[in-house]
Formats: sequence, C-alpha cells, structure tokens
Amino acid sequence: QCSAVLLDCVPFWNPCILSNKAYSHVHEQQTPSCPHHLSLSAHGVVFSSFVLVNSVAMEGDGCTLCRTAEAKLVALSHRLNCSQQEPNHPEKRCSDAEKPPASQPILLQHYPLYRKSDAECSGEDAASPEEKTIPFKEKYDVLSQEASQKLLWWFHPRLILSGHTHSACQVLHAGGIPEISVPSFSWRNRNNPSFIMGSITPTDFSLHKCFLPHESRVFAIYWAAGALLIILVLAHFQLLTPPFYFAQRLISKHKAA
Repeated sequence: QCSAVLLDCVPFWNPCILSNKAYSHVHEQQTPSCPHHLSLSAHGVVFSSFVLVNSVAMEGDGCTLCRTAEAKLVALSHRLNCSQQEPNHPEKRCSDAEKPPASQPILLQHYPLYRKSDAECSGEDAASPEEKTIPFKEKYDVLSQEASQKLLWWFHPRLILSGHTHSACQVLHAGGIPEISVPSFSWRNRNNPSFIMGSITPTDFSLHKCFLPHESRVFAIYWAAGALLIILVLAHFQLLTPPFYFAQRLISKHKAA
C-alpha cells in the first residue's frame, strides 16, 4: 500500500499528468502528445487518484511545455471535480465528463508549493537553524505563488508530497491542506536521510517516516572495524608485541642496567 512505486516508475522530465486507475498492474499508453504517459497503481491504492505534476512546467512563462501541461491539468481537474458531484444533483458541465471514482486527489511533485522559508519546519531531519532563515526564491526553491494557487484551486488535494529542498517540512496551506516535503534519500545531501512509507485509501491516508543510519555513525563503525582487523592480523603473525611482554622487557632492561 505504498505509493512510492509511482515516483520510481515515472521519468522526472515527463510533462504528462499521472492519475492512477482501478487496475493492479502497470501499463503504458502511447499518444502523440505524451509518448510515455504511464497510468500506475498497486494493490491497496485502487480508486485513489494521484496527480503527478512536472514542476518545471509550472514556470508560467507561456512556453509550449507550460501551455500543454496546464491544459492537461485543467482538463484533469474538471474530471476529478465532476467525479465528486452528488449523483442526484450533477452540474450540466459534468454531464459529458469522463468521471473517475470519487476521491480527492493526492498531488505529487518535485518542487514544494510556495512558502517563504523553512522557518516553521521542525524535526530531526528538518533544515539546520542557519538554513531555516534563508528566504526561498520563487521558481527556484519553490513554485511561484501564482502556480501554487492554481494547483490548490484546480485540485483541492487532500495531501501534497514534494521534495527538492533536501530537508523535511510539514506545512498547512489554505483550507487545511497538508503538504509534506520529503527529505533527501541520500548521504550525499544529509547525514540522516529518510523515506516515507504510506498506506492510502480513497478517503484517508497514513504515513510513517523511516530513517537510515547516520552516515557519521556508519563511518565510525567502519573505522573501528578496520582498526580491529589490523590488530588481529598483526597479532596473528606475531608482529604485535603484547603490552604485558613489552612492559616485562622494559623492566628487565632497567634491572640489567
């Protein structure tokens, strides 16, 4: 029941939008505008909607990539919003829409939505006190305010998962929408990397953070094991004089003198 499979299978450069469907396997659709449009799901996440957004396509400068991505996002938001209309009181604009199973979507993207900095973030894998005071730059560290408002308005997600900053953070956006920035899963970027396991249903989710060993502790164990190995090798070949015999020789030489 872990949605991490979605992030492992989708190329990060892909401008296409991902929404999982009620299948228990992975399949690929080839389309002219989106040659690698993957619809993914795993057992336990059936009837849950995931929207994977290429953050670079939310630049908002009117480029071809941005226009195409925004058009697909608007179309997808229309379908998702229509799916949550009451069956007895559907809106006219939803009469011809293809409706996936009703479920508030979960938004997956690399860049976090706009926030001023990591000043309000806490936890052992949050940014350092020095880094927390550094203001974020729009369209570089986080999405712009405009792009962030668009995504929130289009999808009204029940959860947002992001990364990019290499540090953990949990914030609440307007309407009580939670966003969790997942820290780096690499010792190259931090001493205590971690990852998140999740159990997701159409109406609820449960997340649990798992930590890898601290890199500094791993190196300390390697150094200690290496030193012990060297001592054992020297002792095996009798190249290491035991301290007792070394002290005994010094005493004998002192008496002889």
